[in-house]
Amino acid sequence: MDERTRADVERAEAAIVEHYPRLVRLAYLVLPPSMGRHRRVLTAHALVQRALPRARLRRPDGGLPAQRGPAAEAGYDLVRLRTLRLALAYEGRAGRGLPVLPQVWGLRLFPRAGGAEELALDQALSAVPASVRATLGLWHLEGLDEDAARTVLEEAGAPAPDLAQQAAGQLDREAGAGAVGLLNSGEFDPCTVQTRPTDLLRRRQRLRAAAALGAVLVLGATAAGLWWGAGDRPVRPRTVAEQALDPARLVRTPNDRWADTAKVDFTAWPARGRQAGDRELLGRALRVWAAPPADARITAAAGTSTRPPDHPPQLLYAGLIDNVMVVVFHDGERLVRYAEPEDATPTLHFARVDGADLTGGAALVIGRGNGWMRYLLAPWISEITTRDLLAPGALPHGLHVAPDGVTDRIATPPAPGGGCGRWPVARFRPSTRVVENAAHGDDATFLLADLDDLVPVHLLYVPPPSAGGTPANGGPHEATGAPALRSWARTACELGALRGTGVRSVTDWAFAEQDLPGGAGRATWMCTRADTWRGPGSVTLRFLAPAARPADPGRIAGRAADTAACSRFGPHAVGEIHWRAGTGKWYLLAAGSQDVGGLTATGGVRASGDGSTLAAPAAPGAPATVTGRLRSGVSVRAFGP
Repeated sequence: MDERTRADVERAEAAIVEHYPRLVRLAYLVLPPSMGRHRRVLTAHALVQRALPRARLRRPDGGLPAQRGPAAEAGYDLVRLRTLRLALAYEGRAGRGLPVLPQVWGLRLFPRAGGAEELALDQALSAVPASVRATLGLWHLEGLDEDAARTVLEEAGAPAPDLAQQAAGQLDREAGAGAVGLLNSGEFDPCTVQTRPTDLLRRRQRLRAAAALGAVLVLGATAAGLWWGAGDRPVRPRTVAEQALDPARLVRTPNDRWADTAKVDFTAWPARGRQAGDRELLGRALRVWAAPPADARITAAAGTSTRPPDHPPQLLYAGLIDNVMVVVFHDGERLVRYAEPEDATPTLHFARVDGADLTGGAALVIGRGNGWMRYLLAPWISEITTRDLLAPGALPHGLHVAPDGVTDRIATPPAPGGGCGRWPVARFRPSTRVVENAAHGDDATFLLADLDDLVPVHLLYVPPPSAGGTPANGGPHEATGAPALRSWARTACELGALRGTGVRSVTDWAFAEQDLPGGAGRATWMCTRADTWRGPGSVTLRFLAPAARPADPGRIAGRAADTAACSRFGPHAVGEIHWRAGTGKWYLLAAGSQDVGGLTATGGVRASGDGSTLAAPAAPGAPATVTGRLRSGVSVRAFGP
């Protein structure tokens, strides 16, 4: 630590006392956001208090004491420089312990939350180096110009001050004219803080665990003394379960494995995130997974096990997402996301991903909030855009992706009961290193939709028979072309019923087209099939008459659960519905897929005909049973409601 004359130290002390909130705010801004707000607050206060230099024991001139004069600003410059040096030194080592002072036991401290603009600026600051944050602090908190700020940065030991100022200028332009006010807001004020208790149950459990550990150590020491006399004995090897909880044994895939493997799925993801080397955090996440505390929140997609790890899992991510520490593991069958908010209990989210491929392993939901979410992208995704399924003619919007693969916030579909005015989805383009023709056109792109699970849902499309479409003929197409988008605009709102059910993919199959009586136009019969990660699927049959609005949902004609219908294992479909023409006359309409050669209606309506469509006059709601005849002679019953 630098030593100064006693007069220098007294001026520095006066500067710290007078400008303490100003210095702490600067230190808080420069410290790595990955530390979490509680530790940043404590560390910022500690660094400013440690910025006071030591006094020399002897006077520098060997005689008269240093003269006291109006040098308060020089004292401030000194403590500001020392504060910056200490804060910059924390870059890349946010997981280390706090300074000795101050310490707060049993409480969590964090500045008051700001609005959307403050949060957006905080997220932007978390993605740049400390030298860039220091530059913005010197400009907007200290009022220095570029030359003066560069001098301070050089003296503080910041790397590449010119590059830091360029990056700060770019971020400043993106933040707009309000950056000064935002940095001076309560969001970045570590002297005006809120307090919350730590996890009380977990604290009690830790005290009990510490007492138990002390007892074990005493017994262990006693046993060691007894064994000492008995000679050396072999050390008991750790069990498989113990090894699974060791952060040092986590599987870490090399960064470029995804470009040189025939298995392009979650096993090819490298470990990413600023806390990927934080063993304390990783160990804590593994322990909560193995033995969740009583107050932990646990969410699992349908059919997904929440069992503890039985072998060392693969690490996919560890870092700070919207002020929440997040860790994601992959155990070969499941994804497990551990979330550790600063002022709340931990959460675990489980999802099955066995059998994932290039599209099923393209992204996972790394963070979620009120009306928004973020994806963590696979390393083979070269571009992501967003669009509204209910607006098929609108152009997609570009989306920024951080270097670690985390996207900007994406709007989520309306909550249940909130209507269906929009349905955001994301379009993904893979790298040419895994898909050769991915650079241009829509053929290689694909759509994923968030349905409140950890893994988004793949949207697919099978065109009508007039375009050569059938589930058994080459499989479904990607839902990125104009016909697919027009189809999905009419069926998107049906996705809301699939939230949280562990769905892997949803396919729209236009299995029939039918000319309506009285020249009312041409209708489409749609079978929407949802396949889950665990295997079973469900279908919804929909009748889509010509409509004035692109997003008109049509009418539901039938449903079925746990069925192979409308898949390559059940490539035949028949639907029926009562329909009222513009003249007021009612009809029973029926249609079958391409291999249906005839239809018969019995019950309250009796009619039959060759071909794959049928229109017969019928009383409204008259009960009818419709059966299709395949050209092979096999009968197929129409779906019921």
